[in-house]
Amino acid sequence: MNKQNLFNIGYLFLHSIYYSLKLNKICSYITNQYQFKYDLNSILSNLIYARIIFPSSKLKTLELSKKFFEQPNFEYNHILRALEIISKESDYIQSQLYNNSKKIIKRNNKVLFYDCTNFFFEIDQEDDLRRYGKSKENRPSPIVQMGLFMDGNGIPLTFNITSGNTNEQTTLKPLEEKIIEDFNLAEIVVCTDAGLASTANRKFNNTNLRKFITTQSIKKLKDYLKQEALDLTKGWKLPGSDKTYDISKLRTDENLKEKYKDKIFYKERWINEDNLEQRLIVTYSVKYQEYQTHIRNNQIERAKKIIEQNPKK
Repeated sequence: MNKQNLFNIGYLFLHSIYYSLKLNKICSYITNQYQFKYDLNSILSNLIYARIIFPSSKLKTLELSKKFFEQPNFEYNHILRALEIISKESDYIQSQLYNNSKKIIKRNNKVLFYDCTNFFFEIDQEDDLRRYGKSKENRPSPIVQMGLFMDGNGIPLTFNITSGNTNEQTTLKPLEEKIIEDFNLAEIVVCTDAGLASTANRKFNNTNLRKFITTQSIKKLKDYLKQEALDLTKGWKLPGSDKTYDISKLRTDENLKEKYKDKIFYKERWINEDNLEQRLIVTYSVKYQEYQTHIRNNQIERAKKIIEQNPKK
């Protein structure tokens, strides 16, 4: 009676990863720096386990952590104090995690992927960090913005948090500079979507050691480049061959479509825009064409139903 006999041990595989990344030693170093009394290692580990197994509030996390085989030895107010310290030491934690991870797995740090998202808060007023901005979920709430770099294998490398009214294009350069300095990375290729590929960001990564790959909207190309990109009759090649193709027939000839269904045609040229030389590559895929046609037809059918139900629309 009044004794807990049932415990959750499903977190033990996370426990193994946590200690192999030496997060406990990172916590020991931070504890020695600040000389606080609560157990930072216990708090951080439980927050991580709970976030993966049953994401919930800080208070609920503490309650659920009591179901673990290893019982938490901290209180709710300790979590709040620890989070402030974790935030202050975020750069140190990230750089140490990267160094420790290299001893466990091979990190592909020659190619980096970068993107941004944002998170909303259910509060009525903004503050210095949580500011009104363009929410990904179109919510009229204060938001913060998060930028994340991943390595070539899709494993997170580093992140930063900025205020919600920050232009996401301006977040790439300072975070990348921090990566180059803290992670000792030099030769890298940075991959982004079009929204993050400002001219300034492209020029920053157009050096002997750094390069960039980004998506480009054909709609936003200059007219002569747009016409060249959309010309289906000239300049199209297949990888590994110098032969050129007229791919206009792929839109009507079912036999040809089936023959080249798994192929990706491309054409390329060098352009010089805003004193920046770039290699423009345009690709064409039968599969992707069919996928886009399917989406468009569904949108048309949906629009027809809406009009039938409400002709004013």
